[in-house]
Amino acid sequence: MPKRQSNTISISEGIQDFVRENRLEQGFDKIRVREVWNQLMGKPIEAYTTDVQLRGETLIVSLSSSVLREELSYGKNKIISMMNDEFGKMMINKLVLK
Repeated sequence: MPKRQSNTISISEGIQDFVRENRLEQGFDKIRVREVWNQLMGKPIEAYTTDVQLRGETLIVSLSSSVLREELSYGKNKIISMMNDEFGKMMINKLVLK
């Protein structure tokens, strides 16, 4: 009786393959960007965040506090780096705080 080759993969790998093959990564990234922003920035900043959007390679964050917007503007490069690290790829090149 010949041995069968095992061609099994995990569900996670199967979903990742499906997303890659159907070029859905960018759409998922756009959805996940708000979650990652809130996770990295924490509850205090999340409370003042009214909108987070990814347009191309630009992250646009709307804040209800002008003081917080000014404070975050000093750390734009660090925020971009942290977000890219969390996604595991160079996805964001520019941060716009509104």
